[in-house]
Order: sequence, then structure tokens, then C-alpha cells
Amino acid sequence: MSGAPGEVECWLIDTGPPAEVVADLWQLLDPEERARADGMDPVLRDRFTVVRGAVRRVVGARLGRPPAGVRWQRGPNGKPEAADAGGLRVSWSASGELAVLALAEQRAVGVDVERLHEVRTAERMAARWFPFEEQRFVAEPGEPSERAARFTGLWCRREACVKAYGGRLAQSFGVSVVGPSPVLVADPGGLGVGPATVCDVPVPGPFRAAVALLGESPLHVNPLVWQSS
Repeated sequence: MSGAPGEVECWLIDTGPPAEVVADLWQLLDPEERARADGMDPVLRDRFTVVRGAVRRVVGARLGRPPAGVRWQRGPNGKPEAADAGGLRVSWSASGELAVLALAEQRAVGVDVERLHEVRTAERMAARWFPFEEQRFVAEPGEPSERAARFTGLWCRREACVKAYGGRLAQSFGVSVVGPSPVLVADPGGLGVGPATVCDVPVPGPFRAAVALLGESPLHVNPLVWQSS
């Protein structure tokens, strides 16, 4: 990382690499992670292994320590952070075949990635949970896929803010995150204290992603692709 104010590295992770890569990443997991993986069906277990192993490799490289030596600590609502990491702040999210890892210096960060929601589900959820201006945005004329993409983009922004503040999803539904990216969340309400900036992250295929960084300074997304080799 360059250390520029507001810079966030966003690593895109393909969760379906070859079996030999999955086996190598499995060796990096700690006992708790392996126990969680063992309770999943094979596809989910492999994806979980890839995400956690890739996160360990990237964070370990940033901290100058072996990937298996990265330790996690959790905040009040369960958000994981790297222990003894100096000013490095970490967040990650996974949805099917894609995961995103965000790294920032000194400032709390949150990231979320989601496969596009089915349009009927999206419209029902928006009508029930979203502020009026977001409901109106989702319902604007367009193809069903466009409305689903609008909803999913807003959902990712909301989840990213929740993770950055370390709050709960229910605390975010009174906070509007609609508007051209980046969006300044000046009043987070019950989520936390102080402003945050939230920005869309470019991702491929039928996905949307967003990252949130506490503070008002400009947010610059540095997109990177994790390579398994």
C-alpha cells in the first residue's frame, strides 16, 4: 500500500482454484477454521478454505509473517481483525465464486460482495427495510436485472458500512446510502460515531461489491487480483 490517505486495497479472490491449491491453503488454517470447514458440504468447505487461506497469505505478506502465523481477534459484534497488526485494518466478504478482501491503514474498513438478488426478493426487501429514497431508486423503470442490481448495490454499501462501524445490520436501516459513488454517510445513527465514506468496488460477472472507510477524506479503491500461484 502506498500509505496515501483513504487508499483501500481490494483484493478479488476466485474461490474455485484447482484442488491442489485448496489443499495447500488448508494447511494454513488454524484449528477453529478447520473445525468450521469440516462442518460444511464439500463445495462450501473448499470455498471457505480458499477465502481464509488467501486472506492469510495477503495479510501475512503485509505484516511480514507466515500466513499460518496470522491470528484473529473479534470485535463486540464478531468482526474479525488481525491481532498485533499495528495500524492495518482488515475486512473480507464472500459470495459463491467470488470473495473480496479489503485492507486499509489506521482507519476501520468494511467490505461486502453479493451475487445479484432475484428481483422479486429484492423489491420486497427494499420495500420492507430501506429508507424511502432507496425504495424509489430500486423501483425506477428498467429491466428486472437492473432493479436487482440497484438493490444489490445498495445492500453491499449497507453491509460494508455495518462492518466498518462494527455494528449490526438492523442498526443501519435508517441510514441512506443511495447516490453516486462515493457516498458520504454523515450521520450513521445507531451504527456508530462519526462519518464514513462508501464506494462501489468494480467486480466481474453477476456480482456487486462496496467498501466503506470511516472518516471523511476521499476513498481511493486500489483493485487487485489474488493469484493462487
